[in-house]
Amino acid sequence: MRIANLSGRLALIVDGQAVDVEQASAGHFSADPQAVYERWEEFRAWAATRRLPEGRAFQAAELGSPAPAPRQTLAIGLNYRDHASESGFAVPEGLPPVFTKFVTSISGPLSEVKLPEGGDTDWEVELVAVIGPRAEAVPEEDAWGHVAGLAVGQDISERITQLAGPAPQFSLGKSFPGFAPIGPWLVTPDEFDDPDDLELSCAINGEEVQKGRTRDLIFSVPALISKLSAVLPLLPGDVVFTGTPAGVGLGRDPQRFLSAGDELVSTIEGIGELRQTFTV
Repeated sequence: MRIANLSGRLALIVDGQAVDVEQASAGHFSADPQAVYERWEEFRAWAATRRLPEGRAFQAAELGSPAPAPRQTLAIGLNYRDHASESGFAVPEGLPPVFTKFVTSISGPLSEVKLPEGGDTDWEVELVAVIGPRAEAVPEEDAWGHVAGLAVGQDISERITQLAGPAPQFSLGKSFPGFAPIGPWLVTPDEFDDPDDLELSCAINGEEVQKGRTRDLIFSVPALISKLSAVLPLLPGDVVFTGTPAGVGLGRDPQRFLSAGDELVSTIEGIGELRQTFTV
């Protein structure tokens, strides 16, 4: 199942067409894309058993984030060994670094992003997991049952702000407007042959700069949910950015950052792509 935020309304994507959920359910489910996660199991059962009406064609520009207003966004650092190495850090043990991306940074899959003045803005393609049923002290073997679905994410990062001061400002440096595109829709785990092994990549102006597989995550999606939910409850609709593989601009020699006019395309197999252009 694929669910989308289409011009601010919850939709099911069926055979490439969009079915408006509020209309198809005669108002039983809200049009609010974020609200569906509070009733996730009920919604899944309805979608699986209901004969849906014919959908409509839509444009990519109509798509917003499938989780536009999460109460909590948790982002994971150094979760691929090659990225930890290029960043000059040891591989994390026990619990990976965790920070947030503030909700005003979230955008949809097709967007224009203003570069912060005087900054060094970097790219980080990531698999994003959105929580369905509330997760609290969840064993790893049960964790996929708390994942509503997976999406493509970009943890766009302004490195000067991130690394300024006596201690890093990870959350601020990663939360400028538009720095958390998510999409193009949410794909439920059952749609994949193996949701723990997906290829992800990103390219700048057609040049591939990152490529990896989620099987190489140090902490898999189930492991992250288990470890995070042992500390705090993960609420319906919460977002987890799971980490990025090697190839970021900060780790290159010489370092490389995004410039006005650049187009960043981020892709995960079985899900789709994000497309960001950058301006000043």
